[in-house]
Amino acid sequence: MTLAGKVAIITGSGRGLGLAYAKELARQGAAVVINDVDEATADAAVREIQDAGGRATGVTAFVGSTETADALVEAAVSTFGRLDIVVTNAGVLRDTVLWKMSDDDFDTVINVHLRGTFTTVRAAASYMRANEIAGRVICIGSPTGQRGNFGQTNYAAAKAGIVGMVRTWALELSRAGITANAVIPVAATAMTATVPYFAAAVEADAAGEPMPDFFRHDLGFGTSDDVAGLIAFLASDASARVTGQAIGIGGDRIQLWSHPEPVATAYREGGWTADALAEGFFDAVGDMQSVGEKFPALPEDLQRPAPTA
Repeated sequence: MTLAGKVAIITGSGRGLGLAYAKELARQGAAVVINDVDEATADAAVREIQDAGGRATGVTAFVGSTETADALVEAAVSTFGRLDIVVTNAGVLRDTVLWKMSDDDFDTVINVHLRGTFTTVRAAASYMRANEIAGRVICIGSPTGQRGNFGQTNYAAAKAGIVGMVRTWALELSRAGITANAVIPVAATAMTATVPYFAAAVEADAAGEPMPDFFRHDLGFGTSDDVAGLIAFLASDASARVTGQAIGIGGDRIQLWSHPEPVATAYREGGWTADALAEGFFDAVGDMQSVGEKFPALPEDLQRPAPTA
């Protein structure tokens, strides 16, 4: 597999998962446009890729606006001559429970994750269609968008919305040969580093040691590099038949998430009145669906004490 001759934009790629994606795409032969809100961070990422023999340029900007999206496409085309791949990874967190979440907490996360994905993909897909490029759209989702998570109303809404947009774009872009997919990564990040449950895995990663098998295999939790291979595959010609999908990856595990489908169907002549539902709802539809992620108990040797205030 090769990405030689391809050009990619990766938003939020100055560090963390985004930088891992950019480095892997560059290693596979693609020229990459690095994006970060901090100029020094973006410049350092560009130098790291160039020092490894890759081609890269940087755009320092907050993702969300049409102006930033247009600047990213312009940087790709003016520097490298074309655009084939867009990876929307940029994100922020403003976690708090519903009754404490401010308008700014909500709007900031929605603007970067959801609107930033929309504006960036719109600009990239418009260029690809106009230039008859069978491009690749790769949007980063989250288990929170699939299952929900306490304290993340804004993030859950944004990540669920991204998967909904991907399914729509797969339909709209198919005639142009452009694929659109969502990746659901499970990896050691700045967010998971604050969760005591993952402490042993995060410690091992920070020390450059292999993560315990419990995390890699049982939980499908790994490093940023474990996710990057899927990004490169979806960016390549080998993935031409894959579109409209939500694909989870982490550690030793890959998963295909289902589209929402009815799990129970029942009919009642004359329809379902409130009284009929009160009498027969549970008989008609059965058990309720679970919400949130359910993790198994940590083995004793991997448990860490909760941090003290």
